[in-house]
Amino acid sequence: MKCYHVDAFAEKPFEGNPAAVCVLDKYPSDALMLKIAIENNLSETAFAVKEGENYHLRWFTPGGEIDLCGHATLGTAFVLFTFFEKEAKSITFHTMSGPLTVVKKGDLLEMDFPAYELKEVPVTPAMEEAFGVPITEAWLGRDLLCVTEDAAAIPALTPDQAKLAELDGLLQHITAKGTEYDSVSRTFAPKLAVAEDPVCGSGHCHIVPLWAQKLCKEKIIARQASKRGGTLYCEMQGDRLTMAGSAVLYSIAELYVEE
Repeated sequence: MKCYHVDAFAEKPFEGNPAAVCVLDKYPSDALMLKIAIENNLSETAFAVKEGENYHLRWFTPGGEIDLCGHATLGTAFVLFTFFEKEAKSITFHTMSGPLTVVKKGDLLEMDFPAYELKEVPVTPAMEEAFGVPITEAWLGRDLLCVTEDAAAIPALTPDQAKLAELDGLLQHITAKGTEYDSVSRTFAPKLAVAEDPVCGSGHCHIVPLWAQKLCKEKIIARQASKRGGTLYCEMQGDRLTMAGSAVLYSIAELYVEE
């Protein structure tokens, strides 16, 4: 089994968010896919199987399968365009979150994703204790999204992982209005055995709708301010959004695994 290691939302290796991608004739067992994800020890390992003209796509964290992942979708599309579908201009994936289409747009790959509906929730002392900064607003979709006014503090945050895991939401994001970018953020996923997701596509399905509303603009350039860092070029389109970024290949491995 070949496994491609791709840095997504990156312009060169060691930036963005690394994802492992396996393109298969058929799916192995869920147990084996989880073992591979744990062994890879990345935030996501994607498994793609061709179905007619399209592909079925699943994502596994070391903590289990997840319903939506942006960077591993970008990484999978990059692998398919580069090695399997060299003449294609777009690829549609069938996923737990419905059909997701990725289109070539110059040097970028643009993904069409659903936007999460956000509900404002009260800010609690537990949120501020977990993140270690004052929180001005909190919103809940699939994930918890906390807003702070101190954008400069976000890159240096060292949140308490145990306290983050006690908060609502599958993942926990913190964001602020940017200066060079429309928004800056970081993403943490202790419930999925991922301390930090360096550049989180599904997280921006929460972050982008919020800042689009706050800034009264449809196009958002978002920066994930992790140590690796990554930039996402996004645009709201009703209850969906497009999210574009680049990707680079880091390595190709042969996995010697059996059921």
